[in-house]
Amino acid sequence: MDPIDERGLRELLVESDDLQSDAMRTATRDLDDYVEAVLDTRSGSRDPGGQWPGWGKAGVVAGLAGVGTLLAAWPAAADPAQDVQALQTAASLENLAVATYKTALTLPFIGGADANGVVKAFAEKTMAQHTEHAQAFNGAVAKLGGKAQNDPNAKYAAVVKETVPTIKGAGDVVALAIALEDVAAQTYTKNVSQVSTAELRQLFASVAGVESQHKAILLAVKALLDGGAPQLIALPPDAAKLPDAAGSVGFPDAFFPTEKASPVEEGAVK
Repeated sequence: MDPIDERGLRELLVESDDLQSDAMRTATRDLDDYVEAVLDTRSGSRDPGGQWPGWGKAGVVAGLAGVGTLLAAWPAAADPAQDVQALQTAASLENLAVATYKTALTLPFIGGADANGVVKAFAEKTMAQHTEHAQAFNGAVAKLGGKAQNDPNAKYAAVVKETVPTIKGAGDVVALAIALEDVAAQTYTKNVSQVSTAELRQLFASVAGVESQHKAILLAVKALLDGGAPQLIALPPDAAKLPDAAGSVGFPDAFFPTEKASPVEEGAVK
């Protein structure tokens, strides 16, 4: 098992929990507002195209996620059916993350008796956070009369199934987590241009920012593991000892890509 800086990971666990609390407060508010907006649209009391929002904090996060590259592609009118599919697909990706962390916790170097206690706690906490995300997405689907998506995304579940037997250490687990976070971040970024109300755009923009931050952290961690310097994984880091690339390795793209984004209908309940 790779040596791990437990103090740094404990601080990372606390910061992750704080980030999750902020994100879920925003998600709950925006999902409730979205459902209300759609129901108002159905009753004819709201402009079906929605209004440009005052972006506030969500807009800042969206900008960090590269959502600004998609601003020209807003849908012309509300399409609650497509919105429900987008929410179901998002839930499928969150379900996949939960299943993947659950599997990781069965591995001896993540959840076994000899595993690092902080790494195990981090995996358990992250799994719980993804569970909350899935519940939030499915909650909105249910309020709109749709069916909850309780299965993992079938396309990427196959990738995970193929990858798990090849995992040999913590670095392999981090690489798999990066791939899943990247797909989710790209999907939610693209969703901003595909959903039909300001409230749902804000929700996906906020979640895209969170997922892209997760990816950035994991890229930095993997670089240090691959470089044989796991002792430098700490918060705050010892900047004097970090390699020059440490400041940029987590941000490989000038504009956040979307070519790996899951299609809206990919995780929809048939």
